[in-house]
Amino acid sequence: MLEAFQRDLRLTREQAQDRLLNESRLMPVEAQLRRRLGADFGGSWLSGSRAQTLVVATVDPADLPLIATMGAQGELVSRSLAQLDATLAEVDAALSAHDSGLVRYIDVKINKIVVLSDTPAATEDVMDAAGVDPVAVRVVLSAERPQPLSDLVGGDAYYAGPTTRCSVGFSVVHGTQNGFVSAGHCGTAGRTTLGFNRAAQGIFQASTFPVSDFAWVSVNSDWTPKPAVNNGSGGVVSVAGSRPAIEGASVCRSGSASGWHCGLILQRGASVAYAQGIISELVRTNVCAEAGDSGGSFISVDQAQGIASGGSGDCTVGGATYFQPINEILTAYGLSLVTIAGNPPPLSTGTCSGYPHTAEGTLTSGRSVYQPDNRYYRSTVGGVHFACLNANDGIDFDLYLQKWDGRSWVTVATSDGPGPDEKITYTGTAGYYRYHVYAASRSGPYLLGYRMP
Repeated sequence: MLEAFQRDLRLTREQAQDRLLNESRLMPVEAQLRRRLGADFGGSWLSGSRAQTLVVATVDPADLPLIATMGAQGELVSRSLAQLDATLAEVDAALSAHDSGLVRYIDVKINKIVVLSDTPAATEDVMDAAGVDPVAVRVVLSAERPQPLSDLVGGDAYYAGPTTRCSVGFSVVHGTQNGFVSAGHCGTAGRTTLGFNRAAQGIFQASTFPVSDFAWVSVNSDWTPKPAVNNGSGGVVSVAGSRPAIEGASVCRSGSASGWHCGLILQRGASVAYAQGIISELVRTNVCAEAGDSGGSFISVDQAQGIASGGSGDCTVGGATYFQPINEILTAYGLSLVTIAGNPPPLSTGTCSGYPHTAEGTLTSGRSVYQPDNRYYRSTVGGVHFACLNANDGIDFDLYLQKWDGRSWVTVATSDGPGPDEKITYTGTAGYYRYHVYAASRSGPYLLGYRMP
């Protein structure tokens, strides 16, 4: 990893070591500030060639002393991250039927949505007609037109059919079934796979593409999942967890087509319009990739980040590559990441049965997820919302119910006791709601059951 940083980021070995140490030191600070700022949080990023400065944005000037006290640099912005998320959704909807502005992402450094378009004037006209706030959006001239890297491989190669080659992302387990995650455009549910040696390997159990771009494949007993990523030099990088890295952090990608390459996380919350449809909630990087790298592993130090979806350019001239965050995949399919710490124990039998809607997943300490499926649900009538969260003994997970007020997500009910089990009962009006599950202490699987009016 240090050698790749020196080559791809043009750093000395000492600078690369400093960068890794700074990232490890500042990530927990960012997580604490994100939680304490709540709805005021406007995004965060690392700056400096050695990632020596953590910048945290807020919409409330009263937060600046707290940010400084915790060793970060505060920046006052006009729009919260939740407001930027909502604006991005409006941009996606406005441009969904147009062959322009194919890349859109949240740029927290400028506190705007950026749209990359080869016809900026036409793109601006479409958004104006849809009523998108022009002050919150910047359209940039760009020839970037990402395509799914359909022949991609990350880590080790596998084959879906006689000609389609893709890559193993990360090893996972689903109950007692071993498998791996990869890109959704590599295969549909029920399709069989062959390993790098063309031996029988597994079956696509679920696949999502477009909207998202991820899948998971169950494997037969001939394949043993390992908490490791191929480093392109005959060795491996260990996988210790899946803590998301923030913007400005370094990240590396493993692919059999172009090898091991590193770069920086540029923006999160990106949307890309492929010919097959819009893929949302991607992360944009300046790590190069080439055909044959799809589904490959993105890893930051020892933390799994995601799997390669698509990109533009190549590893000769450079380019941009997008990955689907790993935690979203784990949550969507109820998977557990295989790590050097061992797999989390199976979820104990809890009290969250009998609910018409359920969601499950795995969270590491200090991280959170929104349910259902990182999105929301709509209640068309007023009434009572019931929810139950169950995790293993010794774990402290908290549960929050949030409602969209037209500008941002507002927490309307909280259950944050010191134990693993939480319950919410809330009477509310019709509207859009979502649950926020937060791992306050320790890591493990969870089960959420809920009922809407």
